[in-house]
Amino acid sequence: MGLGLSIGAMTPAWADSGASGQALVGLPDFTPIVKQYGPAVVNISTTETRVARGAASPFPPNSPLNQFFAPFFGAPGQPGAPGGGAGQKYQVQSLGSGFVVSSDGYIVTAAHVVKGAQKIIVSLTNHHQYAAHLVGLSARMDVALLKIDAKNLPVVQIGDSSKLEVGQWVLAVGSPFGFENSVTQGVVSATSRPLPDDPYIPFVQTDVPINPGNSGGPLFNMRGQVIGINDQIYTNSGGYMGLSFSIPINVAMDAVKQLKLHQKVHFGWLGVMIQDVSMDLAKSFHMKEPVGALVSQVVPDGPAAKAGLRPGDVIVSFNGQAIYNSGQLPPLVGVLPAGFKAKLGVIRDGKPMSLNIVVESLPGNLENTVESAASGGPAQEGEVKRLNVQVGPLTAEARKQLHVNTGVLVLGVGVGPAAEAGIRPGDVILQAAQQQITSAADLQKLVAALPAGQPIPVLVRRGEGSFYLVLSLPH
Repeated sequence: MGLGLSIGAMTPAWADSGASGQALVGLPDFTPIVKQYGPAVVNISTTETRVARGAASPFPPNSPLNQFFAPFFGAPGQPGAPGGGAGQKYQVQSLGSGFVVSSDGYIVTAAHVVKGAQKIIVSLTNHHQYAAHLVGLSARMDVALLKIDAKNLPVVQIGDSSKLEVGQWVLAVGSPFGFENSVTQGVVSATSRPLPDDPYIPFVQTDVPINPGNSGGPLFNMRGQVIGINDQIYTNSGGYMGLSFSIPINVAMDAVKQLKLHQKVHFGWLGVMIQDVSMDLAKSFHMKEPVGALVSQVVPDGPAAKAGLRPGDVIVSFNGQAIYNSGQLPPLVGVLPAGFKAKLGVIRDGKPMSLNIVVESLPGNLENTVESAASGGPAQEGEVKRLNVQVGPLTAEARKQLHVNTGVLVLGVGVGPAAEAGIRPGDVILQAAQQQITSAADLQKLVAALPAGQPIPVLVRRGEGSFYLVLSLPH
C-alpha cells in the first residue's frame, strides 16, 4: 500500500511560510563589485635595507672554528653570520595592497607597507608593473600616498565611513600572504573602535578575514564604495582570528589631501593624558557612574592647562558629545583643526562644570612640550606604616628627568594597601586624595588622617606617564 505522499509537493520545514514567500534577508552577491572595482586594487611589493643587530661569530671568517659555530650565528652572507655580524646590511622584501584614487596614478595604502622602503613596485591586475614614488605618509595615521607614472587608470569610488552601521556587509580585496587579488567578506562588528597603540584612529572593526599582505587594501561597502583601509588584526597566532580593523576612509582621505599638498598631517591636541574610570575610581571621585575620561596629566602651557583643566577632572562630554570612556576622546579631538573652540563637560570633586578650550596641533615631539621641573630641596626619607611603603627624596635630577615638580619616590613596597593598589618601587606619588604631595612628611600626615575602608585616588608617575590608582586603607 502506498503512503499517499507526493514528493514534489513536499515543503521543507525550513522554508519561508510567510504570505510573501520572500526571505527577510537576501544573501549578497559580490561579483559586480569585484568586476567593476577590482582592477583599481593594486599589489605593492617593497624592498628595504636593514642593518643586522644580532651577534656575530667571535672568530675570523677563515677560522676553522667557524664550522662549529656557524649554526649558532647563521650561514655566511646572512644577518649575524660569520664575517658579517651586527651592523651587516641586508634586504627585506614585503608585500601589501593599495588602491587607485585618481586615473593619473595616485595610490593610497597603509604607511607601514611602504615606510623605510628604498624600492616600491606597484602591480596592476593587468600585470603591468610600475615603480612608485612615495609622495608622503603619516606613521601615526598609518596612511601613505604613492604616485606612479601612468594614465587612464581604473579608480575606486570613495564612500562615507560616517554612515557605516554595525551589521552591514563589507568586502576586502588584497594580497594575503602574497595571494594577489584575494576577495574576502564579512560584516561590520563595531565602529569608532580605538586601539591602545592608535588612539587617534576610530577604527572600523569587522570579521572580514584579513592576513599579512592585506594591509593597505580597500574595504568596500555593498555600493562598491571604499569605506576603509584594511590595516591590522588582533591575533595570538599571527593569522586571522575574527578581529580585523580598518582605518575609516573619511579619516584617511583627510590625511591624503594633506599629503598630496606635501603638508604634515595635522592632529588636534588637548595636552592631557587620560584613563578610563573604574568603579572604584568613580567612588573615590564621588561619582555615581564609572563614565568619562579621567585626566591624569596636564601638559604645562598646553590647551588643557590654558583652559584650567586639572588632574583628577573627569571629562564627560566634548563639544556636546557624551564621553563614556577614554578611548572616545582622542579621535574626536584629532580630526579638529587648530584654533577650533570646543566646550568640555567636566566633573570636578563630584560636581559638574563646563570649560572652554581651544584645540591646538599635536606637536611633532611631545617631549619638547613638557617643561623641565624646577629644582628644589629633597624630601625626607620615611616609612608610611599605614601603607607599608618606604618613600625617599625626589632629587632635582629626577624631577628634571620625569618632568615633575613635586612628589616622593617609592623606594620599597611591602604587603599591604599600597601593594594591593598596584604601587611599585620606582613610582613617584604625586597626589593622594587629590592633595599634592611635596614631601614624605606630607604623605605621612595625609595618610594618617584618611578614613578607613573608603576608596582613595592616588596619582602616580611611572616612566613617562601619570595615572590614578585606587587605595583602600584598613581599619
